[in-house]
Amino acid sequence: MTKLTQFIIRQDRKKLFAFLLMIWLGMNFFQALFTEIMKDEAYYFLYGQHLAWGYFDHPPMVALMTWLSSLLCKGNLSVRLMTVFMQFFTFIIIRKLIDEKQPDAKKEVLFFVISMSMVMFQAFGFVTSPDVPLLFFASLFLLVYRDFLRNNSLPNTFFLALTMAGMVYSKYHAVLIIGCIVLSNMRLLMQPKFWLAGFLAVLLMLPHIYWQFAMDFPSFKYHLMDRSRTFEWLFFFEYIPNQLVVFNPFSFGAVIYIMLKYRAVDLFERGLYFLLTGLFVFFWAMSFRGHVEPHWTVVCTIPMIILLYRRSLHDHKLMRFVRQWILPSILLIFCTRIALITDLLPDQLDFYGKKERNVTIQTVAGRMPVVFADESYQNPSSYRYFTGNESFVLSSLRSRLTQFDIWQRELAFQGQPVFICRQKDGYSNAYHINGYAFEGYYAADFQSVNRVEITYRLNSPEMFKGDTLQIDFEMYNPTSRPIHFQHAEFPVTCKAAYLIPSKNAKNEGTKENIFIDCEFDRTIETLPSNTTIKGRLTTVVPSVEPSEYAFTLTLDNTICCAKNSRFVRITVK
Repeated sequence: MTKLTQFIIRQDRKKLFAFLLMIWLGMNFFQALFTEIMKDEAYYFLYGQHLAWGYFDHPPMVALMTWLSSLLCKGNLSVRLMTVFMQFFTFIIIRKLIDEKQPDAKKEVLFFVISMSMVMFQAFGFVTSPDVPLLFFASLFLLVYRDFLRNNSLPNTFFLALTMAGMVYSKYHAVLIIGCIVLSNMRLLMQPKFWLAGFLAVLLMLPHIYWQFAMDFPSFKYHLMDRSRTFEWLFFFEYIPNQLVVFNPFSFGAVIYIMLKYRAVDLFERGLYFLLTGLFVFFWAMSFRGHVEPHWTVVCTIPMIILLYRRSLHDHKLMRFVRQWILPSILLIFCTRIALITDLLPDQLDFYGKKERNVTIQTVAGRMPVVFADESYQNPSSYRYFTGNESFVLSSLRSRLTQFDIWQRELAFQGQPVFICRQKDGYSNAYHINGYAFEGYYAADFQSVNRVEITYRLNSPEMFKGDTLQIDFEMYNPTSRPIHFQHAEFPVTCKAAYLIPSKNAKNEGTKENIFIDCEFDRTIETLPSNTTIKGRLTTVVPSVEPSEYAFTLTLDNTICCAKNSRFVRITVK
């Protein structure tokens, strides 16, 4: 027995747990304070500045977190304060879930070693993400579920409803967590109080459900339909390596060993097995429809910690594996955390340098709003966070819709001077300042067309190369300003777009889009505000390879081709 082991055994268990927990809390505070804000975090920070019952990508819990953080702190902690505290309590709840009958100081060290070996679990101790509240409410849900199995009292029923609603308000993956628990214990469906808990959870979710209904269910359309891609073997085979990185290959392998060797001892542990298997299998199956983000399974950290802790106490081989492999791997994780604070990691990983880059753009744009196009939500979010100046993105056929399409911030700057941060032949300038390169140009009279809605009718979904199409259309301008088609800086043209369905033939474009000019049956000078015009346009089917395409009509204002109409599957012969 080593001197370190003897020292640990002599310590009071509760004091040692509190001491280790405070060290963990302090580390996360330090990391949160000195690690540069990620682009997604800047996006969630903007959520918190515009509180609502829902958002395009996620439920509102992460927005509430950043709003509360910004009330209490400035700088990085204005985004991350609640994240640090939330994991602090998640740690305590998971420790309570273990339900150890004879705890001692040595076991407390084991708990921290196993917990700290989970890579993404460490990351979500200081990086703000919807997964942070999901981990908190999922651990709380499992704790209440365990108590509900022992005593399905009305208080436990209410708390079960509260935790289920909390999970769903955090991330939609909560539905999978609840479903896995139900599958592990189908008798729950025979208990009236479980149905009561579900009913109460739905009642608590009504504000968010109404928001989705009022906004025409943007989150569900995006996650269930718009993210679909054609199958690629890369998505399938990258899944397991990504999971190894998220959970630590040694910890992940140990848990697989446990699940193959040991059977669940009770209903609660059976639920943990179903949760692990269900989430891993479900998201692996999801790889058939596109890329699966590695962290989507991070909630599996909770059952992994519990099972690995429990079995290590009774399996000497497993305990030796924890000491010889899992424990040393924590050193590598800590080295990575230190590297995040420094500039040691490769620039292309984009962990730092965002502040300097955005401040550099600000030196050119000044106080003018900065417009991004053909890009994601991340760049305008980062610019707004690091400079405090207005910025937004115009979604196009080459990008997906985002929360910016709900906010529609560009409407507040119509007719005003802006800086367009993108390349445009003959207009943009190439800037090289402080080691950062970007392109852009000034515009004195900004005009966008992203909110114009076009409806149309094709005579047939089949067409031949070189055919001339006559398409009846209706064009509606729902904004308070007219659209000038002969605008001096942003003239508007209508194009027919043919999307090659190799990536996505539904809503998201690719760089392989083919655009063909359309001619209206009359000259359109202006599309007045809150007005619909009807007409017929003419376009020619391009000389493309015979195949299926996704067809749409789009307005091009020289910044980007906007998403103005629905996509229709066609066949070019």
